[in-house]
Amino acid sequence: MNSENTAQTEGPTAYPSAAPLEFRHVGKRYPGADGAAIEDLSFEVPAGEICVLVGPSGCGKTTAMRLVNRMIDLSSGEILLDGRSVNDRKPAELRREIGYVIQQIGLFPHQTIAQNIATVPKLLGWDKRRIAARVTELLELVGLPAEMGARYPSQLSGGQRQRVGVARALAADPPLMLMDEPFGAIDPINRERLQDEFLRLQREIRKTIVFVTHDIDEAIKMGDRIAIMREGGRLAQYATPDELLAAPADEFVAKFVGADRGLKRLTLSHLGDIELTDGVVVKVGDPAEEARRRAADHGVEEVVVLDGGEKPLGRLPVARLNGQPVSADDADPLAAIGGRSTSLRDALSLVVADRNRPLVVVEDDGRLAGLVSLELISDALRPPG
Repeated sequence: MNSENTAQTEGPTAYPSAAPLEFRHVGKRYPGADGAAIEDLSFEVPAGEICVLVGPSGCGKTTAMRLVNRMIDLSSGEILLDGRSVNDRKPAELRREIGYVIQQIGLFPHQTIAQNIATVPKLLGWDKRRIAARVTELLELVGLPAEMGARYPSQLSGGQRQRVGVARALAADPPLMLMDEPFGAIDPINRERLQDEFLRLQREIRKTIVFVTHDIDEAIKMGDRIAIMREGGRLAQYATPDELLAAPADEFVAKFVGADRGLKRLTLSHLGDIELTDGVVVKVGDPAEEARRRAADHGVEEVVVLDGGEKPLGRLPVARLNGQPVSADDADPLAAIGGRSTSLRDALSLVVADRNRPLVVVEDDGRLAGLVSLELISDALRPPG
């Protein structure tokens, strides 16, 4: 459905807080270009999910995103937001109802942080009290203190400015957010922190999000679904991260996701997703012979020592048991400890770094949850059935 033959409608649309998005045979061709920038692109994004567009330079991923808010117009096909073509909306009205976050952030330097966040609500005619309440709510939501609303962008770090950019995009509670390499200009440490913070935020707000990146690792981490595009704006594969890594559609996709796709799959699961082993544990004060018997029954050469509150203190080699009751002083300190939220990839790294010994896993309160071994991590990579 092209803009030339589509009627425009007046007034804002009453969208839900998150709306499904659909590309139907979308094409974009620029005058004088040898080939299409986008060709026959079709996929659906369910409401409340993050869809990541990823692919090599020139594959049309940013073009595809800019078609959604009509920064550029379609040549063919149609894009439906909550079942309605975006071409049925005036571009200015449509953009006010779609959050937009870019790599350069684009904050207005002469306006305070509060004024930046309030940009779209002001355009929509919200009253001052409602705007002020929304600004306060959003600053808290993105993890910034309320007093920061009086500062100017130049007074903030890059990571803080990016948070403000996200808050501004969320200001009018849009059903859809477009994010064009939003963390690309941030240093690696803060980038990972912002990714984690945004995923936490998404669990609360559940927006429909189209996220553009060139980084397959970021795509796997951020996306509920991933659209891998090849040059010429054609869709190579559209799948969940696990499906993509477990069964690449062709050689192009396999090369793009990388030869280490098995390891990448381990980032998608956490220790809380698998059943841990109990391991062989003893408590401070247990008889040495009892500790020896438990180790012999399980064929292990060391045991995990717990304090009286079920918290692990260290590992104790059986050979070190000298007939005296188990003592914390005899145990070796734990080289590493995992938690329920530790990814299987991180767990694997910790196990390998500790001479392949099972990793001790604890609950949030420090009590022993269990152990995870190389075998358990390997089992997690096996296809079901």
